[in-house]
Amino acid sequence: MATPSMLLVSLLAFFCSHLLPSSSSDGLWAGSSLSVEKTGDVLTSPGGIFSAGFHPVGVNAYSFAIWFNTPSCRAVANNCTIVWMANRDQPVNGRRTRLCLSKSGNLVLKDAGQIHVWETNTVSKSVTNLTLDDGGNLILRDLQGHMLWQSYDSPTDTLLPLQPFNENSKLISSRNQGNYSSGYFQLYFSADNVLCLMYKGPQYSSVYWPSPARLRWEAGRSTYNNSKIAVLDSLGNFSSTDNFSFFSADYGSKISRMLKMDFDGDIRLYSLKEDGESWIVSWQAFPQPCKVHGCCGPNSLCIYTPNLGRKCYCIPGYKMKNHSDWSLGCEPEFHLSCNRTEQVGFLKLRHVEFYGYDFGMYPNVNLKDCAKMCSQMCDCKGFQFRFGKAHQPAGLYCYLKSQLLNGQRPNFGGDFYLKVPKAIVTFYSSTTVEDSKLQCSNEVQTLEPTYSTSSKRRGNDTLDFALWAACHVQQEELSFLPFSWFGVS
Repeated sequence: MATPSMLLVSLLAFFCSHLLPSSSSDGLWAGSSLSVEKTGDVLTSPGGIFSAGFHPVGVNAYSFAIWFNTPSCRAVANNCTIVWMANRDQPVNGRRTRLCLSKSGNLVLKDAGQIHVWETNTVSKSVTNLTLDDGGNLILRDLQGHMLWQSYDSPTDTLLPLQPFNENSKLISSRNQGNYSSGYFQLYFSADNVLCLMYKGPQYSSVYWPSPARLRWEAGRSTYNNSKIAVLDSLGNFSSTDNFSFFSADYGSKISRMLKMDFDGDIRLYSLKEDGESWIVSWQAFPQPCKVHGCCGPNSLCIYTPNLGRKCYCIPGYKMKNHSDWSLGCEPEFHLSCNRTEQVGFLKLRHVEFYGYDFGMYPNVNLKDCAKMCSQMCDCKGFQFRFGKAHQPAGLYCYLKSQLLNGQRPNFGGDFYLKVPKAIVTFYSSTTVEDSKLQCSNEVQTLEPTYSTSSKRRGNDTLDFALWAACHVQQEELSFLPFSWFGVS
């Protein structure tokens, strides 16, 4: 026989599922659902700041999301600023898909085939209610007001004001602009309690913020904490327990804000302008975007100029692996035989640095011996050579590289020597600046520029980078690539 409390729960569930509307600012009640086919099936925060519902992410593809409820967003769905997604990596069908709040207290996203695409895995003996507050937090509570689940605990690429960020949190960038699926850049707390940015690609991963060239204390960070908490307040102050903090350029203004892990690997704080339609950057981690790891993929160089922005280029002798995706980088157009070291040459990339993946660091080794070591190692792609090293005594330092990643031209006191076949050195050895203008036809564009270790042509050792770049980049960009190429003698 049913008890009075059981009858009460059943009556409430019946009331919620049959009498209450499926969408309202009061939220979603147990036994009811939101449909992808009903444009009005959205949850709206009490002040109208945020909305939650099905958002189009492709052709007949939707994700359940939270967005800023701006006028332009209400007019055109593609103009919405998304701050959270439940199923960013598994979009659902545009028909017969529903977000259901079961009577058992579990919030489930069911695709057209009734597949559980996403769920909160919550259970409650009492009636539950899903609401969206004015902070952009989607909250599932029971009838007593106890919180069972909240979207704040599982951010995607955005941190909102007063949303806690802790050791279990991660901001993961979108794949690219217009593609909301998970990308390759992450903001997280590392094992030593420091807030970090990491590139985590298909093949390689590396931390690039704080700068890996500096010790933690040199970057102003502290490892002497175990709380791992960061928060952005409503006025524009961000602070973390590792001693990292910043103020927005418009600090003190009570406006809508969001901290976003952008698809290009930079993390930026955005402020909503007074018109309520457009966002401005009020802080960013990287004014120099080439310091972001992985932005151009392996075997490439990142070049940044203020008027042209960030550009990626394959290093000489390499070609782009996939013309629609720079994250895959470049691949060699040549083959070096492991058993024929006499066929190896080196091309000097002045002040270029490739980060990480060293076979080893060899102090007090001269240029000739460094080149010899690399030429005798099958997997050596080239070597970094410089005078002096941070935190080390002054002297010569040789770094043999197994991979060429994160190539850029920072304020770097050394050079990079690229290992190439000697057989194709003739092309550049016999080409003058005037002749090079005639060498960009389809028949010769695949020729790789190289220089050998021979010293027979020292008078022509120095070739301006334009000899190679003119066949690979647009003419108007040429003057912004300040490189020269040299042979190793």
